[in-house]
Amino acid sequence: MRRLSALLVSALLVLPLAACGDDDATAAPAGTSAAEPVLRLVTTVAPITSIVAAVAGDRARIDGLVPEGTNSHTFEPPPSAAKVLSEADVVFINGLKLEEPTKKLAERNLADDARLVELGDEVLPESDWIFDFSFPEKDGKPNPHLWTDPTYAIKYAEVVRDTLVDVDADGRSTYEANYTAFSEQATALSDALKKDQESLAPDERELLTYHDAYAYFAKTYGWKVVGAIQPSDFAEPTPKDIARLIDQIQAEKVKAIFGSEVFPSDALAEIGKATGVHWEDTLRDDDLPGAPGEPEHSWLGLMRSNYVTILTRLGGTADALKALDTTPAVPDTASYPQ
Repeated sequence: MRRLSALLVSALLVLPLAACGDDDATAAPAGTSAAEPVLRLVTTVAPITSIVAAVAGDRARIDGLVPEGTNSHTFEPPPSAAKVLSEADVVFINGLKLEEPTKKLAERNLADDARLVELGDEVLPESDWIFDFSFPEKDGKPNPHLWTDPTYAIKYAEVVRDTLVDVDADGRSTYEANYTAFSEQATALSDALKKDQESLAPDERELLTYHDAYAYFAKTYGWKVVGAIQPSDFAEPTPKDIARLIDQIQAEKVKAIFGSEVFPSDALAEIGKATGVHWEDTLRDDDLPGAPGEPEHSWLGLMRSNYVTILTRLGGTADALKALDTTPAVPDTASYPQ
């Protein structure tokens, strides 16, 4: 465990992680607690950062590595990330082969007493891995998007809690209380989703997405993912792929096509025009709504926004979700590269 002096020195030395050239990129966010951080934590994608921040609270300085709105599957960490990783007490990544370049960099640079925690691998046995349109089994990489399912987000938070208690026993009461608060909010989100999805008949709960980020969600909540537009190599779909999807949409009578703002594609408009089906390109895989420090900029805000969009575009209602307060119970002062 590093002491405060080491943290302060490293804060002055670390270069900005995002390639935006903003001189203020490493400045502490507004509202940062004056409490002395005990731990230095590093995370990857924004939803993971948000979940870790919800449990760690002000006992840790948290630095995200993957800029929001970036394709996390192909992200290559910048050289400056090596120093940040070398000063971490714990590095939390999603795992399930999502962030392999970052994992390798961490393994080369972590201190001997630091930990690398792969959340997905901790909570999902290999027997439950899902391979699908975007993640075929022949490639050996399972669908890694557990965080779009609230039940797995709670399991992630549980692993974070247990890890932090293990490395910082003095913070046990804080971590346990923060975990409980997050679990209660995530459960309320899940309950609201279950209530609102009743506005759709079971056979209407179908998803055709650009990038398949909802496989585990679908399994838990009784939805069907009928296809994904993006090929497994993250290239644009070919004319043959598009023709096949048009036939599938017409056969399945799909009501809407859901794209992602991380993966803009002209194919969505082309397919929508050919089928007369509405296409929506505002789903967020790992780009939190709003700006860092705002109430909606959280895992809770992310998933509430996506669920409302999905339900309403398919002709359902989302009254329970819209009424839900998703303001994080614990102020989030983590650093989110933009």
